[in-house]
Amino acid sequence: MVVRALYRWIGTAAMYTALMASSAVALTVPMADWTSESGDSSTWTDSAEACVLHEETLPQNFPALTDSAAATSLAVKMQQALLAQKLQDVVTQPLNRGGTYAVLAAYGFTQSGVQYRAVQLFVSDAGKLRTVTGSYSEGEASPCVLELHDFLRNTAN
Repeated sequence: MVVRALYRWIGTAAMYTALMASSAVALTVPMADWTSESGDSSTWTDSAEACVLHEETLPQNFPALTDSAAATSLAVKMQQALLAQKLQDVVTQPLNRGGTYAVLAAYGFTQSGVQYRAVQLFVSDAGKLRTVTGSYSEGEASPCVLELHDFLRNTAN
C-alpha cells in the first residue's frame, strides 16, 4: 500500500536530510484513528493508510536551537540541501517551541511514478537529531493531511 512505500522512503530521506550531524523516545500521536505500525510507536498511520508519521533519533549531534537567528540560519541551509537533492517545492521555516526552536521542512518527491509530499520536523533530543516525518500522496484529500500538518507544526516535539 502507499503507506509502506512512504515508510521505506522516509527512512532514507531522514538520513539524507540530516544536515548536522537512538534514544528511546516514543512518538505519541494523539489523533483519533491513528495507530502505531511498528509496535514501538515510531511509525503511525491513519485508519485509511493515506498518511504516515515516522519518528527517528539519529546519532548526529544536534544542539538545541535557542534563538531565532540560529534556527533561521539552519532552515536556509536545510532548504539549500533539500533543493540540491532535487526535491520539489521545498519550503523550510523555524518554529518557536517555547524557548527552543525546531525547523520544519516541506517538500515533494516522486517514487515509483507517484508524487508525494513530506513534512519533516527537526528537533534536538538531548543533543542528538530527532526527526518526525509525515508523508502522503500529492493531492490526498483525507482529513489526515490537515491533522498531520497541525501535529507537526504545533504538537510534536
